[in-house]
Amino acid sequence: MSQIRSIVVPDIGDYHEVPVIEIACKVGDTVTAADTLITLESDKATLDVPAGVAGMIVELHVKPGDKVSMGSIIASLKVGAGETVAAAATAPSPPPPASATTAVSDDIDCELLVLGAGPGGYSAAFRAADLGMNTVLVERYATLGGVCLNVGCIPSKALLHLTAVIDEAAHLASAGIAFAAPTVDIDKMRAHKSAVVGKLTDGLAAMAKARKVQVVRGVGQFIDPHRLEVSSTGGERRTLRFKQCIIAVGSVAVHLPFLPDDPRIVDSTGALELRQTPQKMLVIGGGIIGLEMATVYSTLGARVDVVEMLDGLMLGVDRDLVKVWQQQNAWRFERIMLQTQTESVTAKDDGVWVKFSGVDAPLRYDMILQSVGRSANGLRIAADKAGVTVSERGLIPVDTQMRTNVSHIFAIGDVVGQPMLAHKAVHEAHVAAEAAAGQKSHFDAKVIPGVAYTQPEVAWVGVGEDEAKRNGRAVQIAKFPWAASGRALANGADYGFTKLVFDVQTHRIIGGSLIGPSAGDMIGEVALAIEMGADALDIGKTIHPHPTLGETIGLAAEVAHGGCTDLPPPRKK
Repeated sequence: MSQIRSIVVPDIGDYHEVPVIEIACKVGDTVTAADTLITLESDKATLDVPAGVAGMIVELHVKPGDKVSMGSIIASLKVGAGETVAAAATAPSPPPPASATTAVSDDIDCELLVLGAGPGGYSAAFRAADLGMNTVLVERYATLGGVCLNVGCIPSKALLHLTAVIDEAAHLASAGIAFAAPTVDIDKMRAHKSAVVGKLTDGLAAMAKARKVQVVRGVGQFIDPHRLEVSSTGGERRTLRFKQCIIAVGSVAVHLPFLPDDPRIVDSTGALELRQTPQKMLVIGGGIIGLEMATVYSTLGARVDVVEMLDGLMLGVDRDLVKVWQQQNAWRFERIMLQTQTESVTAKDDGVWVKFSGVDAPLRYDMILQSVGRSANGLRIAADKAGVTVSERGLIPVDTQMRTNVSHIFAIGDVVGQPMLAHKAVHEAHVAAEAAAGQKSHFDAKVIPGVAYTQPEVAWVGVGEDEAKRNGRAVQIAKFPWAASGRALANGADYGFTKLVFDVQTHRIIGGSLIGPSAGDMIGEVALAIEMGADALDIGKTIHPHPTLGETIGLAAEVAHGGCTDLPPPRKK
């Protein structure tokens, strides 16, 4: 006895309304589970959607040009009762039940398995391969690079660059160079962003191939300490055996449970899609990601409100930097509501209405960005079946070699804790891969720099002035105002400054921060100085090129040791 099965679009990552570019079958065709039914074209890659079940096509529900999302019906198949079937719409986590799969493929056996292909994951896989290990890389999405490359760091910086040019062009009017108001083509902006991402993802795929790293697409969950089951988007399951494993599954954006399901309410991934250019926008959360996206949307014409439960924006950054940042960005915001709670959110036809504590009446918005942090994915991979300890918050404890409590399983990146930054994950990845290869590598970074890629940029590393004061640590603060920098004056960045923090006892630098253009490019010098144990003389006596913004680091060090001639002489005590 046969039955009719509906075949639907499987999990295709963070994509919605993806166009169908090709139909690979017709009514009456007999297909196997692995046969492609349709091909989709996202902004990053083409995706083949398999049948996931053997049978005969009795109806096609899509045609070229149609737009589909996860769960959209593709076709109806007549399936024989004696066949094992696979529903293509299996959710990524948890994996589909055994009764919903096709045949199990041959196991893959490898020396090292890396679960997750973000910056940490692919770096671990590539480093392990370079060290001669037979390596398999498991990734849920169609392209390598993870959140950072596909829907995070890279696309956001592409958009921030474009909007920074718009802002800079407007500022030039005060110097006698005026341009007409820009004409913004949102579709071309998206295409530019996608082209940047595409070049990088294509490059990663080529490097994986060159290193003979086998990439397996699907959602991975542990079966036991030496096996991982991978469920593909078509419903097929594969069992991968490994001698050692590196967990690099990252994190996901925290979703506030009281927010309604509405396309006008987005997380950072949705914001990067530029689906709309709202007139009024609310950012829930005063952290870096939300403020970066506020920078993009405000330049494109949105009036932005920010609501934050705590008492400041960019918490963790010295308040004198944040004060300057707010002064420079005051024009972007109608309201910055600190120590304020979002009490209710109601989606209506005319907008999304939000009630805040301390505000009498609800306020209307065209778009809401929820940006209240990220949650580690440690609880999504059945780590307990491998014996790996995972906290209630999804974090995996590790030692300095990035080993978990199970000696042959390592973990890196967001899943091991703060700071959740790509550059930290990459360094942890190298340590884990080298340790897995038998080297005596350890993660012993003294400091990890942070950057807000807003306008202006804010960058910091090590112990800040505010932190030192809270902890009662005796420090010397050396600050060089960019108003005394010829390059900063020429660039219209005289509001900026460079601040260095030195330990009074050892005289060594322990922290530093900058605000202004290219602050993120310069903070690496401060991080290196801390790692090398430099003091003010080491930094100040290092010749920096003039005129540059980078020389303000050397000048701040000169302030510390009393040799700066670019500022008025210090008052005698």
